Amino acid sequence: MDELLSPGEQDAYRLLVRLGAADAAGLAESAEVPADEAGTLLTALHAKGLVSAGPVFRPLAPDVALGDALLRRQEVLDDARRTVAALSEDFRRHSRRRDADRLVEVIVGRDALRGRLREMQEGARKEILWFCRANPLAMPGPENTEEDTALARGVRYRAIYERALLEIPGELPSILESMTAGEEARSLPTLPVRLAIADGELAICPLVPDEARDLGEPTAALIRSSELLDALVALFESFWERATPLRADGHPAEDLGEADVLLLSLVVSGLPDKSIATHLGVSKRTVQRRLDRLMALAGVDTRTGLAFQAARRGWLAAPADRPVSPAGRRG
Repeated sequence: MDELLSPGEQDAYRLLVRLGAADAAGLAESAEVPADEAGTLLTALHAKGLVSAGPVFRPLAPDVALGDALLRRQEVLDDARRTVAALSEDFRRHSRRRDADRLVEVIVGRDALRGRLREMQEGARKEILWFCRANPLAMPGPENTEEDTALARGVRYRAIYERALLEIPGELPSILESMTAGEEARSLPTLPVRLAIADGELAICPLVPDEARDLGEPTAALIRSSELLDALVALFESFWERATPLRADGHPAEDLGEADVLLLSLVVSGLPDKSIATHLGVSKRTVQRRLDRLMALAGVDTRTGLAFQAARRGWLAAPADRPVSPAGRRG
């Protein structure tokens, strides 16, 4: 785009402003330039509306003279911006189609999958989300040492555990250890898929259903930022909202100790008494006796009523979310 004024025209205009008025000879003498060059400059300034007609030229206000030119240039710039925006969108649209394979990468093999899960956690800055189903494909809970490191540096972990996983020997102690380190854990009877998401930017999701997992090496999709990833995040959040919290810390307002809260969370999660007794290292009769005490404390006589009162009183809510009483880590 051409300049509004050339450097010579700017100098000539400024000099004429100081002089007040001048003909070509006077301007040439003051500017120490040849007379014909001074005449050319004055003619150009007159054509742009910055000086009056000669032979004696007087300066005119530049905002009036150049306003229309600036407006026209602004319109040209706006048109250029719209053109660039349209071209950029066209480029992105076709690039997404051409480079769709970069959004989803297939990972083959247990070792490769384990390595990617570790890299995901090591690179996480804000949050890790887990769908933890029974029989992990690549990384059982006790092997996931990266979670402790990530929790220690401030990464938030939210995990939903399938009920069957809680019944596997050795899993519940590992989960409780993660919860002690800061993991937020919940449980559901079943989960649709295994899933790990880091910072809402990267996800790993197995591609082969459980019934076909023994037919070859496990395979998973590594999914980068896309509408598919947004859908997986939304899927996790919808399941998180209806999952039952797992808690192991006490509730002083109702005189509930850690053992009571843990027992209550396992009962509400749907674990049978025998499995709960095994995990807690007590007899089935002891589990039933503790439940009787909790039902008496809640003023109910059924487990369904106990679950309702636990939710109403916030016995399984995080401490910051508890209302006032009315009376990890898998791959």
